[in-house]
Amino acid sequence: MKYFWLFLCFFITTSSIAQTKIKGQVIDFDSKVPIAFASVSYDNKKFNADWEGKFTIDVKDIKIPVRVNFKGYYEKTVYPENGIKNITIKLVTDLNEKKAEIHTDTEVNNIIKKVIENRKLNDPEKRLESFQYKNYEYAQVTANPDSISSKIDTIYKKSFFGKPTMKLDSTNYKFKKFSEKQHLYQTEKVNLIQHHQKKSKETILATRMAGFEQPIYEYLGLKLISYSAYENPFEILEIPVQNPISNFGRRLYNYKLVDTVKIDGRSAYRIYFEPKKLNTNRLRGLLYIDTQNYAISQAYFRIYGVVNINATYTFDYKKEHAIWFPKNRKFKVSKGNNHEDIKILGGTIKFSSSLEEIKSNNATDHAFVVIESTPFDIEINKKVDISKPRVKIDIPESSLKRDNEYWNAFKKDTLDKRKLRTYTSIDSLSLSEKIEHKVFLGRKIINGYFPISIFDIDLRSIVKYNNFEGFRLGLGAITNSKLSEKYKVAFYGAFGLKDEEFKFGITPSYLADKKTETWVSASYSDDISEIAQTNFVTDSRRFKIYDPRPINISTFYNNKLSSIFVESKILPKTSSYFGISNNQIQPLFDYTFVNDNKIYTEYSITAAQLAFQWNPFSNYMQTPMGKIEYEKRHPKFSLQLTQTLPNILDNDFTFTKIDFKTYYELPYLSGQKSSILLQTGIAFGDVPITHLYSIVPNNLNRDAILQRITFAGKNSFETMYFNEFFSNRYASLQLKHTFNKVRLGYKINPEFTVVTRMAVGSNNESNQQHLGINYKTLEDGFFESGVECNKIFKGFGLVAFYRYGPNQLPNFDDNIAIKVSYYLDLGF
Repeated sequence: MKYFWLFLCFFITTSSIAQTKIKGQVIDFDSKVPIAFASVSYDNKKFNADWEGKFTIDVKDIKIPVRVNFKGYYEKTVYPENGIKNITIKLVTDLNEKKAEIHTDTEVNNIIKKVIENRKLNDPEKRLESFQYKNYEYAQVTANPDSISSKIDTIYKKSFFGKPTMKLDSTNYKFKKFSEKQHLYQTEKVNLIQHHQKKSKETILATRMAGFEQPIYEYLGLKLISYSAYENPFEILEIPVQNPISNFGRRLYNYKLVDTVKIDGRSAYRIYFEPKKLNTNRLRGLLYIDTQNYAISQAYFRIYGVVNINATYTFDYKKEHAIWFPKNRKFKVSKGNNHEDIKILGGTIKFSSSLEEIKSNNATDHAFVVIESTPFDIEINKKVDISKPRVKIDIPESSLKRDNEYWNAFKKDTLDKRKLRTYTSIDSLSLSEKIEHKVFLGRKIINGYFPISIFDIDLRSIVKYNNFEGFRLGLGAITNSKLSEKYKVAFYGAFGLKDEEFKFGITPSYLADKKTETWVSASYSDDISEIAQTNFVTDSRRFKIYDPRPINISTFYNNKLSSIFVESKILPKTSSYFGISNNQIQPLFDYTFVNDNKIYTEYSITAAQLAFQWNPFSNYMQTPMGKIEYEKRHPKFSLQLTQTLPNILDNDFTFTKIDFKTYYELPYLSGQKSSILLQTGIAFGDVPITHLYSIVPNNLNRDAILQRITFAGKNSFETMYFNEFFSNRYASLQLKHTFNKVRLGYKINPEFTVVTRMAVGSNNESNQQHLGINYKTLEDGFFESGVECNKIFKGFGLVAFYRYGPNQLPNFDDNIAIKVSYYLDLGF
């Protein structure tokens, strides 16, 4: 018995002096971004946190404080607490110190300089004449079941009016059970990567997606992160960022030499880089630089913001070629500090932040995306034959029909029992909920069609409204591939309730060449058109539930149009059009055109038209369905030439028109985006007002502001009145910047956009040529700026614009335009 009491006393004494391990992380108070290598001191011992701001200490006395310091922040003192093993320390910015820019040390700056100078010698795509390898890539949306609580919560659902109602929420419980059995989603592919003399191509050898007999081809071209660690701009989530080893990178990043380590028996500098503005959400990471040839031998990249991104690159050193070649690439995305859902494959997946333990009633906040790719069968400096090099990705029909035996060779983790269950369960889920059909339907609807048997119904032709026709009721359709893949016929009919006139059109087409998607078509229509508008025939068709501008237009002309034309994608990265048309035109307003002492109230125009849309920075893939633009990069350019043909089919006038536009959109990792639209046109010769330029006005000629409230257009001048200006040459520029959504509560999350528009133009011809309509010209320029508050509720928003400059109107109220905006979210 006395030994028992002796043991008890020893146990109590030992417990009283036992140390407790506490894990901590140092983050920025405002941005929640980890602070790398922060200085941590405890009990007269000083050390640094790691590059994620994490550290571990042995606490022997909770009365001894933990002190954390980092340049540019106030010191933070924290006392450990009993029972708490994880602490988050938030440092507050010292504004006085932040004003001074933190510079990179000379030693590490020289190392980075040598890395930049030796890029061409170390980048496999620039150093090697040729190489090819196969690559296995596995992507999954998954969650760790252990991180999900199975508790059934009580929630209070808010209503717009009245008291909140109490409900039981079993989402966590169901989600935990589901994720224990399988992953949320997964897909695999095997591709062949080829490179020869600066040309590269990817060929899909095999692919399968859970729940889909046919893959979503757009996903196969989705570039969530750059293949090469040397690429500049470096791409993350299809958004370009400046590579830290680019020439410009040294202006944006600070570099810190941490230590020297061994990789594959070779010494490497371990260098941490971060933005010079420490509280920004730009790229951060670790670079392992070979001390002999200054090549990247390993790399870690991280971004903390709207989403949290982790990317890891590992390399093998090929001694026979003296080069580091890609070995493995792993990419993980989790939810960041955003409140918006992140959509994948037409569904909604919410990703969680790993910075702090956040209590959430939303179970899917614990989900994340992981993509891993591993090269194999690597061949360097051997003969590489790249077929069809203009196509960046080729997806042959055979890649869609691989059996299970083929995929068994790529089984990496035999312990992952959830992987097989994911394919079987989601395949059945796809059949029950028709997920594949929804994706097929989405492709149709986004182009404005709804498939019914052998027809795709034209959704835009069903109902319209304008001041001339009133409500316009109609029906249009085009035959689809169920009827024929070589032939198609588009047709429509419509009736205006106000003008009581019937309009119609028909366009039969023949597929002359499938590879180049060359269609030969003929067309006839008897319809009305808005005066002085330029439509680029190569613009892609996108669905609109309505077209807001024509609602308020009264000046149309009747156009009996006969044409033959050819559409093709035979030129690389280009859509082209050539056609000849005859237009029998009758203005439906008081108008007379005087030309060569002749008076025209009706006239005929026969013209040839040649148009191109060139997307030089986009990339394309060849699929069994045709060619797809999978990387839509900017800028894009459109050029259109129109020339009337004298003495052909009773053509009345001789004139030439040249139209050009370019569009550039720059997305940011924060979710914001900026855009520029430049459009210009010039017309030579005898041009009636129906074919001049009015530069897309969208304002009613009414006195009171409230009387002028209508729907806003996408790129129209909101304060310019209809028929106010006409030009035979013009140039317009539109600048936009869209901010992130603002959460105001109860599904009211507006999206703000600031817009500036300007235009300049002239008309050399006398106004005496155009009788019956008075107008001004734009020699002095036109300027307007405004704010769009879009998607306030159910897609509806408000916009307000102000007109200023030389063409500002005398009455202040006349320069203000307030409009209603509407954005339809189809969820695709």
